Amino acid sequence: MDQQMIAGYAPTPVTARMENHGSAMLKVAMQTGHDLFARTGSMIAYEGFVQYEPNPPAVRQMASAWLTGESTPLMKCSGDGLLYLADYGADVVCLNLNNESVSVNGTNLLAFDAHLTWGVERVKGLAKFAGQGLFNVGVSGQGWVAVTSRGTPIVVDCGADETYVDPDALVAWSSGLKMKAKRSFKASSLIGRGSGEAFQIGFSGQGFVVVQPSEDSSDRLRIRG
Repeated sequence: MDQQMIAGYAPTPVTARMENHGSAMLKVAMQTGHDLFARTGSMIAYEGFVQYEPNPPAVRQMASAWLTGESTPLMKCSGDGLLYLADYGADVVCLNLNNESVSVNGTNLLAFDAHLTWGVERVKGLAKFAGQGLFNVGVSGQGWVAVTSRGTPIVVDCGADETYVDPDALVAWSSGLKMKAKRSFKASSLIGRGSGEAFQIGFSGQGFVVVQPSEDSSDRLRIRG
């Protein structure tokens, strides 16, 4: 076998708690005492000594409110070594929170530091437009979060101008952003795949929005009546 040919795929030196290995793989530097919550079934490889606990107590407490439709959506990972995670070839985005909060579509949440505060939350202010309640997973504190995107995402740094996003393409956003919903009939043929009126979410303020290039309904924000 040509060693030079495969050298480009070898693991790279560790530079952060979480980082990408290619666009569709997450590498996590595991240390004793620094546990990780990860999507069940996302482990593809590991080096060293890493243990897994499916459906840990912290997750069971959230099970009744979890929105992914899975009975055990998260597993707790602990130990020392390198852990590699992936989600069916989806792109991975690493977010380093500095005493910040982020709201993530449950289907796009791949992993996060176990010491972070998290829970299922209602997305406020949009029910009167959507006709139903929108729910997400809120994660806050100081630490790392990894989310997935169906295709190469764009991370928009919001500012003075409002940013409007198709809900079906929305992955995550800074929780401090101001939000409002907008309905448009004229734009319905240009935005999204549906017919009839179009529904967008507007963001403004200091923070970011992660948008994926997929508008598949299976990736949308979970909706409950």
